[in-house]
Amino acid sequence: MSLVHLANVCSHLQNASKARLGLTSIPSTNQLLTLSLALQSAGFLSSVTRAGLTPPPLNSATKYEPEPVTQENVSTRRLWLGLKYWNNRAVLSEMSMVSKPTKRVWMDVEGLGRIVRGREAGFVRGLTRPGGVFVCVYG
Repeated sequence: MSLVHLANVCSHLQNASKARLGLTSIPSTNQLLTLSLALQSAGFLSSVTRAGLTPPPLNSATKYEPEPVTQENVSTRRLWLGLKYWNNRAVLSEMSMVSKPTKRVWMDVEGLGRIVRGREAGFVRGLTRPGGVFVCVYG
């Protein structure tokens, strides 16, 4: 899958948090599901639910049974993400990609170490505040 979809999801989540939405949806792909579950386990998202075009009910998320996936409805599947807010501020306020669809950035462990310490590594600036990077490795 190309980086264009990841870039679209980054800007969509940033816009949804600025609009103070509690629930938003993104296309359902395995790559985006892995990213969403990683963001949820890191504490940036409150919920990740796979559903159709209509959102799952908010009050009965534990009892919600999604509709079965068939050949006819596979293209309409969405991931519904619950956004988190703390002290009236979005937990996930800014989200951007270092790698762009037109220029991929590859980094080794030493480069990541320099970025975490606040130093530059290639074209990537170092971190200026804690929690400023989320690394997700696909193998």
